[in-house]
Amino acid sequence: MKRDKPKYKQIIDAAVIAIAENGYHQAQVSKIAKQAGIADGTIYLYFKNKEDILISVFEEKMGVFIENLQEIIKNGESSTEKLSRMIENHFTVLANDRHLATVTQLELRQSSKQLRLKINSVLKEYLKLLDEILIEGMVSGEFNPNMDVRIARQMVFGTIDETITTWVMNEYRYDLIATAPKVTQLLLNGIKN
Repeated sequence: MKRDKPKYKQIIDAAVIAIAENGYHQAQVSKIAKQAGIADGTIYLYFKNKEDILISVFEEKMGVFIENLQEIIKNGESSTEKLSRMIENHFTVLANDRHLATVTQLELRQSSKQLRLKINSVLKEYLKLLDEILIEGMVSGEFNPNMDVRIARQMVFGTIDETITTWVMNEYRYDLIATAPKVTQLLLNGIKN
């Protein structure tokens, strides 16, 4: 498969940088190719168009979050610990890749409705894992057993998302990772039993 080839990853990584630095609409395929150090035509061996690149970027990068969260769920002790580690991981991944943070928090939101729908389908897997943590916590008695899982998911993910967006909009001026325990504590206060 093309995804296993080094140039595929090279293009994905270049696209993150090109889109973050130029904006999605100004990041022409030629800019992505230049950033990747390849000929423009090479991109079309891997991707149909720029929209396909953006969807692939999100699939590949969201895959990292999903794999990390699966590992957290597998190795975590309590639901509280799993939720805390999820938030810390989300913040850490984006704090360590500001280009990716810019793409996920700003540029993806400026894409077409059709593109956002495709991106949302990728995000669903991550949110299902969050639901797993919340439901486990409700069953174990750690979290309020009467809470609405859908609303709790929106509260948790929405807070994570808005905190990171604010950090990006403020040009990364503060330590995002240092906010993770504060965000976790506020969220846990809202869902603990």
